[in-house]
Amino acid sequence: MQTSAPSTHQAPLDLCAALDAAVNAAHAGAAILQSYAHHRADLVIDRKARNDLVSQADREAEAAVIQELRERTPQFGIVAEETGGKVEGEATWYIDPLDGTTNFLHGIPHYAVSIALIAHAGTRVDADGPLAVDTPVVGVVYDPCREELFNAIHGVGAWLNGHRIACSRTQTLDDAVLATGFPFRDFSFAQQYMPTLHDAINRTRGVRRLGAAALDLAWTAAGRYDGYWEMGLAPWDVAAGTVIVREAGGVAEDMYGKESWPIGGYVVSGNQTVAAALKDMIAPHLTRKPGS
Repeated sequence: MQTSAPSTHQAPLDLCAALDAAVNAAHAGAAILQSYAHHRADLVIDRKARNDLVSQADREAEAAVIQELRERTPQFGIVAEETGGKVEGEATWYIDPLDGTTNFLHGIPHYAVSIALIAHAGTRVDADGPLAVDTPVVGVVYDPCREELFNAIHGVGAWLNGHRIACSRTQTLDDAVLATGFPFRDFSFAQQYMPTLHDAINRTRGVRRLGAAALDLAWTAAGRYDGYWEMGLAPWDVAAGTVIVREAGGVAEDMYGKESWPIGGYVVSGNQTVAAALKDMIAPHLTRKPGS
């Protein structure tokens, strides 16, 4: 999904303006989700595939997010979960209007709107010159149930409701609480994943699975989790959380080390020490990336 390199003479992207647009868009999408939250029985739910659901809440929230972003940042491409889109321009928005759809539909108050801006290789985001690789530069994850807004700007920092956040200081897996996500839709990677879960259960303080990848990453950035790993996700699941974790001083990487960010949905993250230990724990069980 790399694009051709923009001119190296362009002005740097206005990341503050992009963040403001993303925050407004996230609130617009969340308002629609919450308007449906108390009337879930009335939702029309479609089944895209096994355990892959979509409702009009997803679709309407996505439309609200896209409308806001197109009005404020028409120069950027858009890739969204329900309506697709394409990578173009100096940067592209990646949108998940409802991360944690199953939780939402079952009345479990743990879901979020996730919006990220990926600046493409050759784009300038600061005075240091053009980026060498595609890089997440703005991230917003908004949890409307707790009214928690996580956000970050590349090279500047990460915040929760306006307060700076940082990854935990836990130094060993023995003392770590990890988050993960089980295979639930795509089981092609189950033989790689299940041994990692077995090892994590036996080698850590505990493993949590709450069902919203964007929040797993945001909570890792805030130090609630010490690390997080998952396989078989979509780019929009991890795009915003990646920049939030990185700007909180942590690691959020492609598990296979092939991509500049976990665009393929195989993510490992945490503070510097725990992420390294987690990668070492996972590595013996990796064979090859499905589809590669």
